[in-house]
Amino acid sequence: MRIIFLFVAVLFGPATLLAESSPVSDQSSGEKLPLFAKNHCETHKDPANQLICADPELGAAAVKLNAAIDARLNRLADRRVAIEENAEWARERNQSCGILRKEPVRNADLDGVIACLLKETEERIAILRDPNFDCLATNTPAGSLICDDPSLELAEVDLNRHVLSLIGRLSEDEQKQAFAEYARWIRDRDRKCNLAGKDNVPLSELASSDDCLSDFMRDTTAEMVAAKGDPKRVFGLHRPSPLPNADAVDLCVAQIHTANTCDDFLRVSRVKEVDSKVADQSATVTAQVEMIVLSPFAACSSVASSCTGACWDIKEGMPAKLSPLDNRDSFPVSRRIRIEKAFAFQKIDNGWRCSSTALPPIDLGVTANGR
Repeated sequence: MRIIFLFVAVLFGPATLLAESSPVSDQSSGEKLPLFAKNHCETHKDPANQLICADPELGAAAVKLNAAIDARLNRLADRRVAIEENAEWARERNQSCGILRKEPVRNADLDGVIACLLKETEERIAILRDPNFDCLATNTPAGSLICDDPSLELAEVDLNRHVLSLIGRLSEDEQKQAFAEYARWIRDRDRKCNLAGKDNVPLSELASSDDCLSDFMRDTTAEMVAAKGDPKRVFGLHRPSPLPNADAVDLCVAQIHTANTCDDFLRVSRVKEVDSKVADQSATVTAQVEMIVLSPFAACSSVASSCTGACWDIKEGMPAKLSPLDNRDSFPVSRRIRIEKAFAFQKIDNGWRCSSTALPPIDLGVTANGR
């Protein structure tokens, strides 16, 4: 069952692999879940994950789904978007099948819930195996432009191939950091190509960004090729920022998140500059940072403080001065968290270095549901 556990971790992250409850309210249902005790399925926090662990047919389908997910991740360089998408699908699957987080499934509903999970999983496998799925699944302005232009689509496939080849030569920890670094490059690209924040803009009004996307793919592919198989000529160079701006803030947030192991729980989706004050040797850049929850975590916890800059009242959608004992709520998958903070920078010989080493305190904050 190890593959299934890996599948669960991809969708929900390490925070869900905690003992909490049985998936059913009537413990006489053991014969309907023949693998529950054998596989120690009680160690899974989420009722859907417990059922996947305990039912042989669901478990077999999960192995196939895990393989389909891996196949897609293995062809994407910016894979955290796909991980977010998988997490969102799992959340919607649970809602569709009548599974509420932390609430046990009634014994009378067990057969129907298992049948629903199996149907949803088989449909997801078929969709993931569709050769056009990468384009069908895109929900970003850049992705839509790329899929609308065959030459851009081919260029992206070629770029992904080079990026993945280089990252594959790194150690496991280095790979994780390299994927996060490449994701930041993609956000930089979208800002430079005037695509950031254009989610609801018609495709026809984004066409002026085609050349910028083409230039990015050409130049980045050339950089990958020039590395001649050495990923450390490309990734992990820790270069300073040329200017104190949104790109510099994005790098600063990435450094803070890496230091606090935040990537297990959150994906930075957007960084927008609000204001800046630049002097000869120092600068302050105020920016909005939007993050999307990939794996649940307590709204008032070290993760919340270190990775989002505050403790939160989820019901109000605002930062709150509470203690973990006062607030036991958790951020659900795909919740969006937006903060505003002033980041400090110092001028060095070849650019600007972020001198903010933590997210707290933040100036403003708000949370909202996913897409």
